[in-house]
Amino acid sequence: MPSLRAMPRLSVIVITRNEATRIRRCLESVAFADEIIVVDSGSTDDTVSIARAMGAQVTQTQDWPGFGPQKNRALALASGDWFFSIDADEHVTPALRASIEAALREARFDAYSVSRKSSYCGQYMMHSGWYPDRVVRLARRGTARFSDRLVHEKLEVRGAVGALEGELLHESYADLQAVLDKVNRYSSAGAQSLAGRGVRGSLGKALGHGLWAFLRTYLFKCGFLDGRLGLVLAVSNAEETYYRYLKLWLSQQVKPAGGHRD
Repeated sequence: MPSLRAMPRLSVIVITRNEATRIRRCLESVAFADEIIVVDSGSTDDTVSIARAMGAQVTQTQDWPGFGPQKNRALALASGDWFFSIDADEHVTPALRASIEAALREARFDAYSVSRKSSYCGQYMMHSGWYPDRVVRLARRGTARFSDRLVHEKLEVRGAVGALEGELLHESYADLQAVLDKVNRYSSAGAQSLAGRGVRGSLGKALGHGLWAFLRTYLFKCGFLDGRLGLVLAVSNAEETYYRYLKLWLSQQVKPAGGHRD
């Protein structure tokens, strides 16, 4: 009689900061994992207490090295054979859970991508370059790590990548205020990342990249099929890109000796 192979252990990793309103739903959706690792960067709300009450192993840090490095910190704490990375504003659907468990049993690939469906001001966007948004999230531990980018990090894998069924639901922007806050934070981090790579900014680059971001989202990625919010999304994408290069350019301007500019 053939022996039954033990189910590989799964670690879920998530980074947080002031996610008390969303962390519970996120962690409930991955409660099937063998361990949940939360790395929190200075939350001032109930994020940490909620996560601990739900059985997560919480580590708190006082600095913020960027999304990629922070996720690598969480990955370093994972002890499972496999790990699944999820953000606090995401949750796993039952169909995706079943697909994850099947992938762990079969282990045909070293990593797996998932289809992420994201909402924007209350509407799930089915075009605009947002869907299907396949991202690698499940990997055999030791075969992958996150890029060191401050924003828009990705999981870099050494090995073959398969595809999971089901969807990862992403509640990305609850309202316009959340959009504006993220445009400001991501454009600042993006400018810092570009500067670190030696990229030079200019007003022309800011205008050109901003215009291209709008055209890519609204026309080439069929954002117009998402209705009025498709237009709003295209504009906000253009703004984030424009401000990223504008902040880069302004940060590289030489200030007069007195430290003031007339």
